[in-house]
Amino acid sequence: MALELFDSKTQELRPFTPLTAGHVEMYVCGPTVQSAPHLGHLRSALVYDILRRWLIATNHTVTMVRNVTDIDDKVLVNAGSRDWIEFAREVELTFDEAYLALNILEPTHKPHATEHIADMIELTKKLIQLGHAYQATDGSANVFFDTTSWPEYGELTNQKLENMEGESDVTFGRKSPNDFALFKAHKSDEPETAAWETPWGKARPGWHIECSAMAKYFLGESFDIHGGGLDLRFPHHENELAQSRAAGDQFANFWTHNALVTINGNKMSKSLGNGVSVKDLEQAGSWGAIRYWLSSAQYRSNLDYSESSIRDAQAALDRITGFLKRTTNVKVIEIDYAKLPQAFTDAMNADLNVPGALAVLHDVVRAGNTAFDASDTEKLLDSVEQVKAMIHVLGLTFVYQEPVISEELQRQVEELLTKRQEAKLAKDFALADQIRAEIEDLGVTLKDMKDQTMWSFNG
Repeated sequence: MALELFDSKTQELRPFTPLTAGHVEMYVCGPTVQSAPHLGHLRSALVYDILRRWLIATNHTVTMVRNVTDIDDKVLVNAGSRDWIEFAREVELTFDEAYLALNILEPTHKPHATEHIADMIELTKKLIQLGHAYQATDGSANVFFDTTSWPEYGELTNQKLENMEGESDVTFGRKSPNDFALFKAHKSDEPETAAWETPWGKARPGWHIECSAMAKYFLGESFDIHGGGLDLRFPHHENELAQSRAAGDQFANFWTHNALVTINGNKMSKSLGNGVSVKDLEQAGSWGAIRYWLSSAQYRSNLDYSESSIRDAQAALDRITGFLKRTTNVKVIEIDYAKLPQAFTDAMNADLNVPGALAVLHDVVRAGNTAFDASDTEKLLDSVEQVKAMIHVLGLTFVYQEPVISEELQRQVEELLTKRQEAKLAKDFALADQIRAEIEDLGVTLKDMKDQTMWSFNG
């Protein structure tokens, strides 16, 4: 079974085949650095981290672009009297710290909107030349995309133009309520540094043109996957698609959207005061448990947070790490994706069914513990290899680190094990027990299997 992904544009599961065999290009909408990250931001970043890891595990190279929107109305408002550039950078660092703590891989490229103003100007100029955009009728530096010029507008969300709700943040000089801003004229109460010289006057980019320009800069006119949270589907992604297609680009071949995080069944809302911050999460439990919990619902399903969420996730995670700890140093095991159980592969290929994959992981842990208790070395080694491959795909490797054992300690243990085996063969069980005690004094636990003695370091 090959990977299938739900394409939000066609509203159906589609077999995923990259445009270039063996290589996948992804653009994921990153944070608008207006305030510290919350659960929704973390979940979205994690979903695409797992997708990326799965593509790598199935023999693809991946180019991942995750942008940073560092110029935006809310960035300027929330910065207040502070330098907005400094403010945006500080907020961005809180995202970087959270991503690092969650073991989210660094993107291949992390473009900032402010680094690509020239690309946005060029794209806007092209849209004007093609008759799909216009400078504001009041002569200001506002520039709008003409939604009536693009008959396919609404194709991503399957809406008709007359039923759509237009944006209200920039209205001066707009021909139609549905037209959206590509550039916004500089306002007298905004910092001078928050505007750039454009062919239409001093202005800053609108949100949507930023992603279209950055995606094209790094990935070209077409690429494999565009991802983001469900809340971005309209208007952000709808507008991205329209302006990029109107400019002559094919843009994304697949559109994927992760569902939202709810709090005790309710949508997160400032008015309800039910937001969960990164600080709240850190107090609730380990980052391993947070990652496990964020992975625990299929990405297109809402994920509900309650007081027990992280505690329950930690208990599940402890069952996995407990198994690995008791089997440490059975032998050195390199990560081998060929060892992934077929049921795990099938779950991941079924539109990233991570809950199904976690169920397989726990099944293998149980089988491994049974094999350990039954002293069945062969089945135990199979289980350890499979578990390590699975947690690598899921990005859970950071919750369990192999202990560092010196060559001297390893030599001592192996020499004592040889002497113990010789004593047992000579039926000198008193000496064998004495040697066992010596080994355990070194901080080592022994497990006699059918055909060998396994040992693990307690440090």
